[in-house]
Amino acid sequence: TYSGHPLAAASIVASIDAMKEEGVVENAKRIGETVLGPGLADLAERHPVIGEARGLGVFWALDLVSNRETREPLAPYGGTSPAMAQLGAEIKKRGALPFMNFNRLHVVPPCTITEAEAKEGLAILDEAFAQIGSFYTG
Repeated sequence: TYSGHPLAAASIVASIDAMKEEGVVENAKRIGETVLGPGLADLAERHPVIGEARGLGVFWALDLVSNRETREPLAPYGGTSPAMAQLGAEIKKRGALPFMNFNRLHVVPPCTITEAEAKEGLAILDEAFAQIGSFYTG
């Protein structure tokens, strides 16, 4: 939108119009409330390495810890760890592309994701987390 370029501004307006017409924002809210939020909370209950799941709509993050009581991160700030490397490999092996940063796994699918696709992604995460349970020391 540099200098109010008319062609760029027109494409933005068209994108916003399409998102309104297709209910993209409403879909993101619904998927977050009915699938991702409850699904990630369930994963956190079953996998102790998930110290916290937080988010809104289709923008979520999982803080991964080696000990829930001390909240010791599964990877140091500014770095990675064997646990995080294995988690990323396990997710990729199952056909998803992880977005990881230090000890966080970001769960940020497109706003147009379907309920079935979100459930498939949660199943992939469940399988991947099952493979790194031995890194939990708490």
